[in-house]
Amino acid sequence: MKSIFVSPVRFYLVFLSIAFAFCFLGGRLYYLQVHQSEKYSKFALGARKNFINIDARRGDIVDKKGNLLASTRSVVTVGLDPHSVESDEDWKYKELAKLLELPVENIQEAISRKIRISGKLGEKITKIRWVKLKDEVDEGTYRKIQFLRVKGVYGNFKHSRIYPNRNLASHILGFVNKEGVPAMGVERLADYYLRGQDGWRESEKDGRRREMPQYRSFEVAERAGLNIELSLDRIIQGIVEKELKHVVEEFDPLSASIIVGDPRSGSILALGNVPDFDPNNFNKYELSTQRNRAVSDLYEPGSTFKIVPVSAALNEGIVHGQQIIDCSVSTYQNGSRRLRLPSDHHPLGKISVHKIVQKSSNRGAAQLGIKLGSNRLYNYCKKFGFGEKTDFGMGGERKGLLHHPSKWDGLTITRLPMGHSVSVTPMQVHVAMSAMANKGILMKPRFINRAFDEKGKTVVSFDPKPVRRVVSSQVAQNVTNMLVDVVSVEGTARQAMIDGFRVAGKTGTTQKIIDGKYSNRHHVASFAGYFPADNPRLMITIVVDEPKMKKGRLGYGGSVAGPSFQRIGKQMISYLGLKPEEKKEIASTELASKFKKSQAL
Repeated sequence: MKSIFVSPVRFYLVFLSIAFAFCFLGGRLYYLQVHQSEKYSKFALGARKNFINIDARRGDIVDKKGNLLASTRSVVTVGLDPHSVESDEDWKYKELAKLLELPVENIQEAISRKIRISGKLGEKITKIRWVKLKDEVDEGTYRKIQFLRVKGVYGNFKHSRIYPNRNLASHILGFVNKEGVPAMGVERLADYYLRGQDGWRESEKDGRRREMPQYRSFEVAERAGLNIELSLDRIIQGIVEKELKHVVEEFDPLSASIIVGDPRSGSILALGNVPDFDPNNFNKYELSTQRNRAVSDLYEPGSTFKIVPVSAALNEGIVHGQQIIDCSVSTYQNGSRRLRLPSDHHPLGKISVHKIVQKSSNRGAAQLGIKLGSNRLYNYCKKFGFGEKTDFGMGGERKGLLHHPSKWDGLTITRLPMGHSVSVTPMQVHVAMSAMANKGILMKPRFINRAFDEKGKTVVSFDPKPVRRVVSSQVAQNVTNMLVDVVSVEGTARQAMIDGFRVAGKTGTTQKIIDGKYSNRHHVASFAGYFPADNPRLMITIVVDEPKMKKGRLGYGGSVAGPSFQRIGKQMISYLGLKPEEKKEIASTELASKFKKSQAL
């Protein structure tokens, strides 16, 4: 019979083994619970807690009358889990593809993508649990997809920007890209007001990763972004863009820009460029179409620049409107230097300063510039806003090129007054000419009126901002009268005339510099004008780059941009309800003007 007692060696061996096992487990638990407690607490909390980010709705953009220009809609990104789909449901794929407007092969290919191989040697294999089928599916379509009950197919809701008017005012509005980042225009400039404040929610989830609302511990509601009201008018913007299409059809230019504004407040009522783009599908257009040419493209302004030396000479009291200037001479003695004057298109002889503007005399403008002197001429150019940004607020705006007198050569003093040796943007010309319409006060151009909440209450207001006085109100009125005669039967802008209204404006035709010299075949045609001249309501600037004329004719500003001004102006009269001036009043005004001229002579 065997002994029931265990030998001491075996007993202590078993005892020590069990004790060591308990000590090991205790040490392991101590290590996990004490030294690694923070790490595994976060892991457990992450497995149990459910943190949901709630995207704020981006604010709307409307025109001055409340018409919608940009808004936000709820859309769905639809995809599938390749490991959850069932083979016996393949008959549903055709209907799913039809709803998503995709080839059925795309869905079958997505189902086949079950694993991802990575690593330098392909040693890492991971399961793919999400394959995107289509982005930005509208909610109605997604409800139909849910009704199909295709296992493994589901969607994620998100906000998407929509521009209901497509290309309309695209360079002003800008766009928001697929990542939700504003890229240009109002979207970028006013992003601080538009984007709102995201919310978040923290709760717990069950074993199937479903939220348990009863265990929500924190919840911060999102706050929608503010809405932005622009100074733009959708109807006027439509008229401008329709005219741009007409310009493209008739002249096939490289580009064209039209700006319509209120000269008294600096408000931009419409701004259009060609080529343009659709912000809903911005990625389908060339990048160059997104350039806002009205503030980024530079050109030599030509004769539209002549308002600077003329108004400056009048403001300094160097000349008066009826003073005679000899435009028949080809040189001008300035102290010890004899300067060569530019030529005119037609011999003009001895004419008044008033006629210099009406006939757009290069020699006359050059002589006024010489009389001013380089420093005063340069200072007035700066006063009118040339050589610096208009602070319009758009990305890509350029300040142009205006050299300091210390860098001028011997010809600059005679060429700058006629709009050469200087580069400007269409917006700079628009702002400078608006100063003449606004009694000599330069206004900052603006296109945002206010930011307001969902109840329509104004949160931030952007009021008109005067920059500085450029010339006296009397000089501005005298120059306006000269510009009225430009838009007459005897002036260079007869095709810009509007029956029943006194229109003030100036044409510009500039040869482009090609291969280092002025070209006879490449021109920029422009016109900047305002009306009614005595109480300006509208300022319109038109710039057309390289218009192609029939029979090789030269694309003058009067014949290219002038008719566009007239067509836009006539439509504005009907839309704004402007009343034409009485013919007797116009006749008496012209008679009084002629009488003053004869008295001065």
